[in-house]
Order: sequence, then C-alpha cells, then structure tokens
Amino acid sequence: MLTFLHAADLHLDSPLKGLARYEGAPVEEIQQASRRALENLVRRAIEEEAALVLFAGDIYDGDWPDHNTGLFFVKQLVKLREHNIRYYVITGNHDAANRMTRSLELPPNHDGTPPLLSHRKAESVVLDDVGVALHGQSFASQAVAENFTLAYPKPREGFFNIGMLHTSLDGETSGEHARYAPCKLSDLSDKGYQYWALGHIHKRHTRHADGQAPIVYPGNLQGRHIREDGPKGCMVVRVDDHHRTRLDFVPLDVFRWRRCGVDATDAEDCEEVLARAGEALSASPDDGEDLPTAVRVEIAGACPAHAELAADPERWTAQVRNIALQTTAGRVWIEKVKLRTTPPSDVEPPEDGPLAEIRETIESVKHDEEQLANLAQMLGELYRRLPDELRGSEGVTWDSRERLHSLLDEVEPLLLGRLSGRDVGSE
Repeated sequence: MLTFLHAADLHLDSPLKGLARYEGAPVEEIQQASRRALENLVRRAIEEEAALVLFAGDIYDGDWPDHNTGLFFVKQLVKLREHNIRYYVITGNHDAANRMTRSLELPPNHDGTPPLLSHRKAESVVLDDVGVALHGQSFASQAVAENFTLAYPKPREGFFNIGMLHTSLDGETSGEHARYAPCKLSDLSDKGYQYWALGHIHKRHTRHADGQAPIVYPGNLQGRHIREDGPKGCMVVRVDDHHRTRLDFVPLDVFRWRRCGVDATDAEDCEEVLARAGEALSASPDDGEDLPTAVRVEIAGACPAHAELAADPERWTAQVRNIALQTTAGRVWIEKVKLRTTPPSDVEPPEDGPLAEIRETIESVKHDEEQLANLAQMLGELYRRLPDELRGSEGVTWDSRERLHSLLDEVEPLLLGRLSGRDVGSE
C-alpha cells in the first residue's frame, strides 16, 4: 500500500489587508493560520506514515519582506525528512522563479533527491523503492501561457505515475484565478498517468469520471477570505498493489470562513429578522467542526421589515454582530452583513418622482453594457486609489457583470430606504 499527501496553494504568510478596520477581527489568529495549517499537514503525513508529500505550487504568496517565511517552510520539510517522508515541490504563478528574490534552497530528501522540480523543462523522478514515477514542471515566470503537458514524459511502465501541474483547466478561470499553463482535460487523461496532482484553483474538486485516473484539485490549505469558505486541507491518496486509488479529503485549516443565509421572508419587523439571524448563527455548521470562524451573514427575502433595514444598515449590522458575540461565546466573528431584502410583493414601487427615477436609472445601467463598463472602470480607479488598509483582503475585481449587478442590487434598496424612510426605526 502506497500513501501520499497532495496539497497546493499554501500561500504562506499571505498578507491580509484591511482586516484591522473591522472591530473585533482576530487579525493575529488569521495571519498565523497558514503556518498552523502547514504544521497540521506535516503532522498528518507523519501519522499516516506517508511515503510522499506533494506540493503543487504557490507555496508562497510572492516575494517576502524577509526570510522568515522561507525558513518556516524549510523547517517543516526537515520534520518530514526526519521521518523518511519524501517531499516534492513545483512552483506556481505566485512563487515563480522570477518572482522570488529571497528564495532559500530547499533541503534534499533523505535519499538525496532534490525536492524542487525544474522550471526549465518537464522532468521525471523515479522512486524505485515505492514504485512511483513523478513527473512535473515548475513555473519560470508568473505568466505561463504554454501548455506544459504536451512536453510531459511518457508514463513509466510498471510504476504508479503521478503528474504534478499548476494549471487552469478549460473552464477553470475566474477573476481570482488567472489562466496560466492552460490545458484540456483530454491532455491529462490521455497522458496515461495514474494520478494528476493539480494546483492553482482554490476550490477542492475532482475532474475525472468513475474508473478514470484521478485528476484532482485539493483546494488551498487554509482559507484566507470569504471567497475561500468551507473546509480546507489536503488529499490523502492510498494506492493498492493494482494501482487502484482511494481519495480522502482531510481538513487541516485552523480558522474557517463560511456563509450564513438568513431567510427574512415575511418578517414583520427587524426584531423578527434578528431572531432568525440568531437561530442561523447558533446552528451547528454543516462540517460539524468547531473552529474559530468568520461568517458572512446574508439576509434576504421580501418582507415588511425591508424599509427599516434599508434605512439604517449600519445599526442592524451592529445588532447582528452583538447577537453573534452573545450566542457563540466569541467563536464566531461577523466578517460582513449583506442586506438583500426587498419590499413585500404587495408594495408597489414608486411610479414617478425622484425614487422612480433612481429605480429607472439603476435598471438602465444593469442592461447597458457600455454603462456597466464605465461603472467598472470608475470603481476600479477608485479602488486603486484607496490606501492598502481600506482595500480588504479579497482581491476585488470589477470586470464581472454578476458582481456589478450584485452591487447595484445592494445600492438600490439602500438609496430608496434612506430617501423614503429616514425616520423608520429611529429612536
């Protein structure tokens, strides 16, 4: 039985900009989370008596201000070596050879093999004692446009062949994950390897059908912001003598991000909305784990309470934070509260006057590609001018039509609520 761990996208010591401006944000706890998650990975590899640990790119988050980030990673590799566990690394777009001016040489494996695969061309490492042939290539530069897989070696007959690749598969791109080292699914499946250890996409999922060689994104090791919500960790892969695999995802994160939906439909007033929010926050998370957690609360639904909520969102956001503190013993921090309620269906929108004009203007922007493009350009320029401490930690992009529509959906009830109900809910 062969056992190995597949991890990717550690982003050690990734800067988390903007957290300090949130009252009560566990900044230090989040800043250290990527290191603690790596320690958990090393601990799990030792417990599993794994033969290998594979790191499929983006160990770091670009160049570091000092050497401590690299020294910490080296220290963890030395722990693996002390237990005769081999480790192999490819670099990705964030830790490409041309981005790292302070990179440290990684310690060799206990058998003397270097752990970092070449960025000049695809190479193979053959491990006779465990029956593994490992194939991979590191990034030489941040922006890799070519399909690496075309030059990957043929599989070694009689060995369990593993391909390591930091890549954007077809359809695996978004505003956050740029299209690097692109390839087709068929490029991987046709190669004849028994396992593909991928990195770059931070959401865990597999791309193979039953009975086919696993093509796996393990996701990143530790979530860094709300778009990286849910359990994070590595894949533990067990291979029998017939090269059949069993995949087990193992959570290793120490701080978790999750979304909490609150259905405010038909809620008569804000007190009822808050009661429902309290119930949702008190419910056990789906993963059943009790970790310190940052939660984004999303309150939605058509309800009579809408006008009061929209008139003073800051007040109700503070009330939700207060409920979280009281009901979760401080284990939950409210990252943000999104108010997406709407008026009850029996409430007619204004047909004329300033409120009607605001609604018409917003609807016009939503359906006009040129106005959306101008809005995206304006927001992008404003965002770039913000000081770092106000930019947040999510890597905001403004070129998504869905994101712009979402912002406009938030702005409309806020404006209408403020203009039509300034005194609603005031004391």
